[in-house]
Amino acid sequence: MNDVIDFIHTSRDRYIEELKQFLAIPSISAMPEHRDDVRRCAEWAAAEAGRIGLENVRVVETAGHPLVYADWLHAEGAPTVLFYGHYDVQPVDPIDLWQSPPFEATVRDGEIYARARATTRARSSCTSRRSRRT
Repeated sequence: MNDVIDFIHTSRDRYIEELKQFLAIPSISAMPEHRDDVRRCAEWAAAEAGRIGLENVRVVETAGHPLVYADWLHAEGAPTVLFYGHYDVQPVDPIDLWQSPPFEATVRDGEIYARARATTRARSSCTSRRSRRT
């Protein structure tokens, strides 16, 4: 376990830079003028999923915005975990309440701040469901 923790600490700066790239995409799904940004964000998420080793990565077309699918099914006999998250965000208004530009992540006091409201947490959070595959 210490090796994993050490790897996370030594890779922290790279992780922050990758997160900044992701958060810089103004994927505001409620605003038609950001439709291309939403697609670009989906494609970015799919590319990253492939880069980190997930398989069957694809951007799936829907009647609205696309969704991103990826899997890794090589843990025979282990429970299945489902991660679900949003790559789109809400409009930035009221802009005067922001401490920094909404699509420029900053690090203050050792913490990363970007879209400092519920939408940031939605991008970085996930839910899990454990089940047995049949």
